[in-house]
Amino acid sequence: MTKGKKTLRVTINVDGGAKGNPGPAAAGVVVSCADDGTVLHQAGIFLGRATNNVAEYSALLAGLQAALGLGAGQVEVLSDSELIVRQMNGEYRVRNDGLVPLHGKAKSLAEKFGRFKITHVSRDRNKQADRLVNLALKAGRNVEDAGD
Repeated sequence: MTKGKKTLRVTINVDGGAKGNPGPAAAGVVVSCADDGTVLHQAGIFLGRATNNVAEYSALLAGLQAALGLGAGQVEVLSDSELIVRQMNGEYRVRNDGLVPLHGKAKSLAEKFGRFKITHVSRDRNKQADRLVNLALKAGRNVEDAGD
């Protein structure tokens, strides 16, 4: 780190959902500055037909890509998907063939940060990302930088 230059630390809330499983699916992402909570990026991403777990991984990938684009050096991801969190932390193996490439991409992106942490949170601590999932599902399209 260069003297005088501070590393951007972000918190990324991610959520995914599918109506049906598989069915119409969407991902929600909120990237905030870890220091003051300022929202730097938020989006609801319509995925078409997918499973809930594919939607959860899609949210994680979109969040990590957004953080990279913002120049973040330290990332904490908050997700209400226990499966995704435990797979990313190496506690669970990825057994579903459809999730293997998504998990691999997520691990590869995570390695690009100086610090990466992913934590399981309750659904009520992930309301904004969930709201973006529902907005994208209802609209049937992406909802970029959807404010309150």
